[in-house]
Amino acid sequence: MRPLRCAVLDDFQNAATAFADWSPLGDRVDVVTYDEHFATQDALVAAIADADVVVTLRERVPFPAALLNRLPRLKLLIASGMRNSVIDYAAARANGVTVCGTESSGTPPVELTWALLLGLARGIVQENDALRAGGRWQSTVGADLHGRRLGLLGLGRIGGKVAAVGLAFGMEVTAWSQNLTEERAAEVGVTRAPSKEDLLASSDFVSIHLALSDRTRNLLGARELALLKPTAYLVNTSRAAIVDQDALLTVLREGRIAGAGLDVFDTEPLPAAHPLRTAPRLLATPHLGYVSRANYERYYGQAVEAIGAWLSGAPIRVLS
Repeated sequence: MRPLRCAVLDDFQNAATAFADWSPLGDRVDVVTYDEHFATQDALVAAIADADVVVTLRERVPFPAALLNRLPRLKLLIASGMRNSVIDYAAARANGVTVCGTESSGTPPVELTWALLLGLARGIVQENDALRAGGRWQSTVGADLHGRRLGLLGLGRIGGKVAAVGLAFGMEVTAWSQNLTEERAAEVGVTRAPSKEDLLASSDFVSIHLALSDRTRNLLGARELALLKPTAYLVNTSRAAIVDQDALLTVLREGRIAGAGLDVFDTEPLPAAHPLRTAPRLLATPHLGYVSRANYERYYGQAVEAIGAWLSGAPIRVLS
């Protein structure tokens, strides 16, 4: 009998087999990993048309009905995380595809948020580059955190942890979201901003920790970005579409904010000629928020568990 074929997508670091033990599946499943992103649906279909199982990272690869209809062999789709907005669940059911998720830690994106914020505040990249190139000694003046205001858009699981670090630095922390209550703000020990506009205008650092939805898409456009202080920094490790990319490029190029830290982009991987690659006042990382040893062990280890459970007829962590 032919073993099932499992395709692991976007395994850029070849981590799927390095951070999980696939031996419990024995010879029932052949695992094939792809360390490059498929830029078109046709290229993706050509690669995985004979796959019975697909493991996909986060929301990088959409699985609309048009794609699922072209994958007749696919029976199990596993996505890292327990929420995925780019899978058409109704189409999956119609095609007989079970969709499962994995657990995901909120700690790595919290840590990366602070890496970006601190890197911006203290000019780490510029100073490191200058030092290694034999350039100017001390060319930047760092922005202080202690006593400054950190504004958080979103105070959920991740935003709450970011707030705790800000408080430990001695920052004044405020937060706003459409559903944020005074009780939740008090629970975390921060102040609830009266409005999004007030938070943007009064904060020295703004960090985004909202889920992408119809209400949050383009939440920060040209009007909102214009409210930021010229000395303010904006960090987005959440979802790219929450911030209008063109408007952000404009304020960076015109020097209307001190800088921005981005880990998420409208198109990923970011094209080589994309203007964000050369934007001034920008510290950017290639969507590393979830990329940590512990998270990869969890993602791929639980993917193996999900395949085994599905093979036994009792799927686990089923998404819908």
